Amino acid sequence: MLIALIAKDKADSLAVRQENRPAHVEYLKSTGCVSQAGPLLDADTQMCGSLVILDVADMAAAQDWAANDPYAKAGLFADVQLIAWNKVIG
Repeated sequence: MLIALIAKDKADSLAVRQENRPAHVEYLKSTGCVSQAGPLLDADTQMCGSLVILDVADMAAAQDWAANDPYAKAGLFADVQLIAWNKVIG
């Protein structure tokens, strides 16, 4: 099951993102369920959120993955959405 995780950072939290980025990237690489991932960018091309496509068994697995993301543990996100996604192209 493909799940799109769309997360928006809290205001003025770029420093939190940068401090936790190495652990977050390692988490992305090590869990074995990330199909695609990258930061969302604001109008000034600064990182302001995340888009992660997870390939997991079910929504519960996606919720568990999201809860254990170092960014989530650091309190970076103002909002996180997990949405079932159907890949059509790519």
